[in-house]
Amino acid sequence: MIINASLVVLLGLVIYLLIRQKALRVLDLLLCGTFGFLLASTGAATLIRHVLTWIATALGQLHP
Repeated sequence: MIINASLVVLLGLVIYLLIRQKALRVLDLLLCGTFGFLLASTGAATLIRHVLTWIATALGQLHP
């Protein structure tokens, strides 16, 4: 749950900065879509949360 809250805050900040710079592009649209799914309580949000948790776990296991 902490990972999801952190991602929502981080993605919200990035989206805010992109909107202020008027630099929203196609890749940024995917970022906004991910942010929306994290906030929404749909069936797709569960799948996206699992994928993001898997990615966070995989990145956490990387050692420099």
